[in-house]
Amino acid sequence: MKFPQPFIDEVRSAADIVTVISDYVSLRKAGTSYKGLCPFHGEKTPSFNVNRDRGFFHCFGCGVGGDVFKFIELQEQLGFQDAVRHLAQRFGIPIPEMESGDQRDSAAERESLLKIHEVATGYFREQLASAPAARIREYLVKDRGLTDQTVDRLQLGYAPPGRDALRQRLLKAGFAPGLILASGLVSRRDDGSEVDRFRNRLMVPIARDSGSVVAFGGRAMEKDQVPKYLNSPETPIYTKGRTLYGLNLTKADIRKAGFTILVEGYFDFAQVFQAGGLPVVATCGTALTQGQAQQLRRFAPKAVLCYDPDSAGQAAAERSSELLVAEGFDVNVVQLPGGDDPDTFVQKRGREGFVEELRRSKPYLDYLLDRAAAGHDLSRDEPRREFLRKMLGVAARIPDPAARDQFADRLAHKARVTEEVVRAEIRKAAAARKTDLPAARVPTLSGQVRGAERGLLWGLIHQPAEVLPWIRTLEDDDLEGLSSSELLRMARGLSVADPSEAPNVLMERLSTEEAQRLAAIASEASAPVLDAESSVRSLKRLKHERQLAAVQREIDRLQERGERGDDLLALLQRKLELGRRLAPENN
Repeated sequence: MKFPQPFIDEVRSAADIVTVISDYVSLRKAGTSYKGLCPFHGEKTPSFNVNRDRGFFHCFGCGVGGDVFKFIELQEQLGFQDAVRHLAQRFGIPIPEMESGDQRDSAAERESLLKIHEVATGYFREQLASAPAARIREYLVKDRGLTDQTVDRLQLGYAPPGRDALRQRLLKAGFAPGLILASGLVSRRDDGSEVDRFRNRLMVPIARDSGSVVAFGGRAMEKDQVPKYLNSPETPIYTKGRTLYGLNLTKADIRKAGFTILVEGYFDFAQVFQAGGLPVVATCGTALTQGQAQQLRRFAPKAVLCYDPDSAGQAAAERSSELLVAEGFDVNVVQLPGGDDPDTFVQKRGREGFVEELRRSKPYLDYLLDRAAAGHDLSRDEPRREFLRKMLGVAARIPDPAARDQFADRLAHKARVTEEVVRAEIRKAAAARKTDLPAARVPTLSGQVRGAERGLLWGLIHQPAEVLPWIRTLEDDDLEGLSSSELLRMARGLSVADPSEAPNVLMERLSTEEAQRLAAIASEASAPVLDAESSVRSLKRLKHERQLAAVQREIDRLQERGERGDDLLALLQRKLELGRRLAPENN
């Protein structure tokens, strides 16, 4: 079966390309990318590069390249749909299948569930604007310090205390009762009756990074109301461990800043987000998962943890630091003064105060060592051995050898143990985690790509928001005769709400050779000389030159035959017109 696009997007978000390729190839960090021995041809010097931020790989030796799906296609000898299935199973994502004897279209179901959440979001926002919700609006302004603009950006709403008001709204909108139940917004009681899951609660929509609402968090508005926070259950469109709150709003800020501020709760996020331009996301009060870390790694290689200062929050920071480091992140930890969480601290000290605390954040190595050492009496042998055992496990999960050695030195100093002994133990544990290299062969690339084509294709991967509009100005005859004509034609036809998703959507549609060509160009360290505008102008000039040459050949043919009629006159006028067009283009 052909998988629905939302499912493919979900798999791509979860399947971090470095994690996937590391199952087959031993990679080491080299600048902003990762390098290793190519699994597709024999080599002794690493020429195989993986760009985690852009989600593609490329071998400078044999020319193979593509995205995470293309790697699995080549490595496992699978078709695209089977590669998607393979990665879904690898990352524990439920695969939409046709149920036995049931012809229900799972793709249509998922689309309908997204529409239900869209209607529910609008309904909750309507209720927040109603007279009975005045106390909720006052709470947001006075107690939480949120502006109307922030409330609108977060799409906050209110679920009234009625028994089944939302259910009735959804039924009226034409959704089937079974589908409404499957959305998680309605619960079935023991007596068979169905009621709204969220009643008398402040509603916080939870969206994918693409912006589609897939779940809700509801905060209690009465003192005796339990639980304080009630979240949507997992559904065919929502998996808690693979969703980060607010990523849809801040992913551009994260890419620009090159790091992520990770907080715990909805209102921690809301205050930091309201402060303006800060690259923040939230785990919604739950422990950070590997899936969330892998999703976040698509946008930035660094993370700054800013969790609650209580023991639970600091324990979560410790666990999250270890997990993020194992996923290749550079991690710092912020410990806010005065017992404040990010929400209360930003309200008191504002953006400048918060940014100053970010500057004072402690590298995770120092944070973990200090926290672990504080719980052990390192003057005694047994506590020191326990401390070492715990920290050796952390060190073995650090992917970068240089960082592991630095950690070993600090650990040895803390535990008063010889550095060589600690380094040897860490290297032994890390080496046990490496995998053997498989071998296979793929054909090399052929065909030449002009500078103007390279400029557009490189920019499409690295600057899609700026370049995609220029590609869309190209016409069919602009692409005639280009070696990348089919690639540019597909890029021109992409329909994406967020231009940053264009490279991913394009890559999954390409043949192996086209994917290799795009990955090779995208792997170039710097932008080609021509920018997008100049590249488009250059291709249009080439078109006019081709047309002028064709006209001249026809003129020569007619003149050789001695013809002097209207056909020749028309061609001479066309030549003059093309010459006029080329004159300003050549200046």
